[in-house]
Amino acid sequence: MMIPKFIPYKTELVYLTGFVEIAAGVGLLFPQFRYFTGVFLIVFFILILPANIYAALHNLDYQKGTFDGKGPTYLWFRIPMQLFLIAWVWFFTILL
Repeated sequence: MMIPKFIPYKTELVYLTGFVEIAAGVGLLFPQFRYFTGVFLIVFFILILPANIYAALHNLDYQKGTFDGKGPTYLWFRIPMQLFLIAWVWFFTILL
């Protein structure tokens, strides 16, 4: 429900992003891949932010799977959280 209607293969895209998240998590376990994985995750977090904005603007309620949620007020939590995750990945994978 987070993906706009004009994008095809929504279900496949959700599974793909889930697989990418798991693969990135595994990549963080290996020191030789940590830097690359960190850069990848930062780009990934930036790329998925529009989906969160779309969901908030369309009042998506994640718990019920309906379009009667809190709407843009969700962004007051989600955007700072996304920035925190980007900073966290940067600190632990690129800076250190």
